[in-house]
Amino acid sequence: MSVTNHIPVYILGGYQTDFSRNWARDNLSIFDMFKETLQLALTSAALEPEQIEVGHVGNFVGSLFTGQGLINGFFAEAYPELNGIPTARHEAACASGSIALLAAMRDIEAGHYGLASVLGLEYMRNVPGKTAAQHLGAATWIGQEAQNCDYQWPYMFNRIIDEYESRHGIDCDYLNTIAQINYANGKNNPNAQTRKWQFEHGSFTDNETLNPSIEGRIRRQDCGQVTDGAACVFLANEAVAKDYAKVRRIALNDIPQIKGWGHRCAPISLASKLKLSKGKPLIFPHVHALMQDALRRAGFNEVTELDGLETHDCFSITEYLALDHIGLTAPGESWKAIAEGRITPDGDFPVNPSGGLIGLGHPVGATGVRMLLDCYKQVARQAGTYQLSTANNMATFNLGGSTTTCVSFIVGR
Repeated sequence: MSVTNHIPVYILGGYQTDFSRNWARDNLSIFDMFKETLQLALTSAALEPEQIEVGHVGNFVGSLFTGQGLINGFFAEAYPELNGIPTARHEAACASGSIALLAAMRDIEAGHYGLASVLGLEYMRNVPGKTAAQHLGAATWIGQEAQNCDYQWPYMFNRIIDEYESRHGIDCDYLNTIAQINYANGKNNPNAQTRKWQFEHGSFTDNETLNPSIEGRIRRQDCGQVTDGAACVFLANEAVAKDYAKVRRIALNDIPQIKGWGHRCAPISLASKLKLSKGKPLIFPHVHALMQDALRRAGFNEVTELDGLETHDCFSITEYLALDHIGLTAPGESWKAIAEGRITPDGDFPVNPSGGLIGLGHPVGATGVRMLLDCYKQVARQAGTYQLSTANNMATFNLGGSTTTCVSFIVGR
C-alpha cells in the first residue's frame, strides 16, 4: 500500500465522561451528553467554540437506542457560534469514532480546515440488556449470521475462539487473565465503569456460578460493558498548533501528534473472513496489514518499538487476537505475551492501561475517540493514576463488527 507524504496532525487535548454514569437514570438525554462533553472538552483544552472549524461525530446506534439521528446537528445546537460550520456523523459499528477521526484528519491534511472537533458518543443504558444486545447485533450480517443464539456478539466471538482452537489450540485460562488484568487496570482509572466493582476468588475461572457462560466459551468476565459515555478530542494543523503552543508558552514538539494510521476493511460476515484466511496462520490477515500500514507511516519497523497499546477488547478473545495479529508474538502464540507478563502496566508492552472496554467501558461510538485520547494522555504524561512510566509512542487498535472495519493510530511526540 502506498504511503503519502506526512502532514502533521496535532492533538490539542480533549475530555472523556465518567463511564460509570447512567444518563437515563439522571433524566439526561443524548443531547445533554453531547453538549456537556463538548463544553468540558473545550474547557480542558483551553479552546473557545468559535475556534472550531469543522465537526465530526462517531455514533453507531443512536437511532436504535434513542430514536435520534442527525446527531452532528448537535454542534450548533450546543453552541450558536458553531452555526454554519460543516459537520458529519460517521457509523462503522464499534469503529465509528475512529472513522470520524480519519475524516477529521483528511479535512486537515487537505488544507480545508485548521481545527476539528471529533466527538464520539453512545447512549445505551436506557433499555434492558437483552434489548441492548439486539440493537448491537445490527453490525452482524442480518438474516445471514448469528441467528440461532441469545446474544449475537458473544456467539460470534466464541466462533473466533473455536477458530483459534482449530488452527493453533487455545487455553482459555489466558482469556481469564486478560479480563483480570483489564479489570485491575480499570480500578486505577477514575472514569472507569467498573472501578468500584468487587470480585470473589474464582471470578476469573470457569466457575459457572461466579463466571457463567454467556455463549460457548465466552463467559461474563470476558465481555466488555454496555456503557453510556462520550469522548471528544481536538485535531489541528501545524499552523493552529503553533499558535496554540505560543499562547501557552510550550514547545510545538511537546504537543502529541498522530504519527501514523491504518484503515482496512473486510467482508461483513465472519464466515467470509474465515474462508479468505483458510489455511493461513493469521485468522485476520488484514489486521496485521493494518498495523504494518500504521507503523510504516509513523516511521517504525516493529510494533515493539512502541511503548504500549490501547486495543479493542469487546471480549477477552479480541485482545488475545490483537496480540499476535499486530506482531507482538508469532501467530497463535499470544499466550506467551500474557504468560510472560508483557501486557501488564509494568511489562515491556502494556496493553489497555486505561482498563480497555472490559475494565473502563464501551460506549460504542465513543471508543475509538477515547482510545486516541488515552494515548494522548499517556504521551503528554497526563494519565494520572494510570500513567505508564514510559509512553513516548502509543498505538490504538479499534475494530467494528467481526473485524469488518479496523483502524489504528500511532500517537507520539
